Amino acid sequence: MINVDERAAPRRARTTRLRASPDGRRPRSVSDVSIGSVKFYDDYLRWLYRGGRPNRFARLQNRVSAFAFAAGLGPKRAATLEVRGRRTGRDVSFPVVIADYEGERYVVAMLGGSTSWVRNVRAADGRAVLRHGRREDVRLEEIPAERRAAILRRYLSLAPGARPHIPVDRHAALEEFERLGPQVPVFLINTAPSVKPSPTG
Repeated sequence: MINVDERAAPRRARTTRLRASPDGRRPRSVSDVSIGSVKFYDDYLRWLYRGGRPNRFARLQNRVSAFAFAAGLGPKRAATLEVRGRRTGRDVSFPVVIADYEGERYVVAMLGGSTSWVRNVRAADGRAVLRHGRREDVRLEEIPAERRAAILRRYLSLAPGARPHIPVDRHAALEEFERLGPQVPVFLINTAPSVKPSPTG
């Protein structure tokens, strides 16, 4: 499952109120409840991909998201990526978050280089299709690990659903992301040139 952060501006700080805990021993603040909710949600997202592979619920959610994004629903940075399976030869579709950085677009493998779609992209020599209301033939170019840090930080700012799977805080210094670079593949999205039919003579 891929979540996309649609917020355009930071929210105003809220005043923390205190609430009585169920046992009456100490008050609980709104921040306590919020932190607990975030931890539960992060644990849930990790459970969906335990062992680096999507479980049954993750596959179902991914199918729904892929259908919606391909139809053009959701923000533009959410899309469906199609790539040919290296074993079956059939097209495999899954949702992705597109990270924009310095005028270029990128997709990130939040679960690392051993994931099936990364191996499929490599086997297909980068040939793939992006869909968000329209079809775009693309060529994905894997970029070197030393160039990934800033893109990874941008990606985490856009994809809350990826944060539990990448062990660096999205506000961390760039050096932290540099150490992470070799573990998380990043692909530059190049629009594939259209193929014109050869003239008949």
